[in-house]
Amino acid sequence: MYQPSTLDRFFEPLLAGDRKTCRQFITEQLERANNTVTDLYFDLLWPTMQRLDECFRQNRISVATEHMATRISRSIADQLQQSLVQMPANGKTIMITCADDEPEELGAQMCSDLFESRGWNVYFLGGGVPMDEISQLIGQIRPDILLIFGTKPSGVSQVRTLIDHIRSISSNPTMNIMMSGGVFNRAEDLWKEVQADLYAPTAQEAIPMAEAAQPRKPEIRLPGVPKKRRRRRRPPLAMETATA
Repeated sequence: MYQPSTLDRFFEPLLAGDRKTCRQFITEQLERANNTVTDLYFDLLWPTMQRLDECFRQNRISVATEHMATRISRSIADQLQQSLVQMPANGKTIMITCADDEPEELGAQMCSDLFESRGWNVYFLGGGVPMDEISQLIGQIRPDILLIFGTKPSGVSQVRTLIDHIRSISSNPTMNIMMSGGVFNRAEDLWKEVQADLYAPTAQEAIPMAEAAQPRKPEIRLPGVPKKRRRRRRPPLAMETATA
């Protein structure tokens, strides 16, 4: 793990939009013998992304600053991805989607890079994909995991609707749905409220959880018997929206 002072050496030029200094810092870290590209993803880029999100939600930085910093981080992730050590294919497939904004795309992109390096077959949709198209792709690709990353408070109802729709059409009944990032990292057990199967706050935790997950047991529904719906506690969206 990087010391806070080391993280500051990257975070400060990142907020300033200083692309050159940020790239020089990454090069410096890669030249150190005890650092790997995976270390930079887990211990530098990921905590920096979380810190950036926190600063933005607390109105400590402007939209322009957040956009510049996020785009620099994505350009660095693009370069680092080519140097990730690739493990042999494990025969598993994951589809990754996210909220339709740059910060969420960054987190989802890093998840895609890291899962792929672990031998997963990865389909990265990004944000803004209509629900029916996601469902159609699930039926075609039949992934083992659908990872929904970085949901905003305003998007929780859409996530719940998407999961209900996926389950109702049963196009891939053994697929697990995993939540990560965004409001699900801040509202305890909200992932259960939307009836997801798995939750991991970071990519570092998501990968081993996904690898250990057993296929989901399909729901057995008898003819003429309506689906039993679990009563849901209303998630604390009002408080989250105020801090988003």
